[in-house]
Amino acid sequence: MAKKLFIGNLPFAINQDQLREIFAVYGSVASVNIVIDKFSGRSKGFGFVEFEKDEDAAKAIEGLNNSEQMGRNIAVKEAIPRPEQPLVEQPAA
Repeated sequence: MAKKLFIGNLPFAINQDQLREIFAVYGSVASVNIVIDKFSGRSKGFGFVEFEKDEDAAKAIEGLNNSEQMGRNIAVKEAIPRPEQPLVEQPAA
């Protein structure tokens, strides 16, 4: 079972490969996603890391939460799933 983690207060200069490298110390990383602003193309300062095993995710939270990465103390916690958004029908023109 894969577990997704939310990573906050990321340095704006960090890339997905660097983030994967930081978290791979704790286990097998399934995916990494840094959220990018669609207008500026710049990082929004947060992202997600998904581990293949729940135990590895727990170790990463323990080891990396409030740790300093590239001059910033990152926040690492379990990601909360987004609530389902109902589809809104557009009125006919």
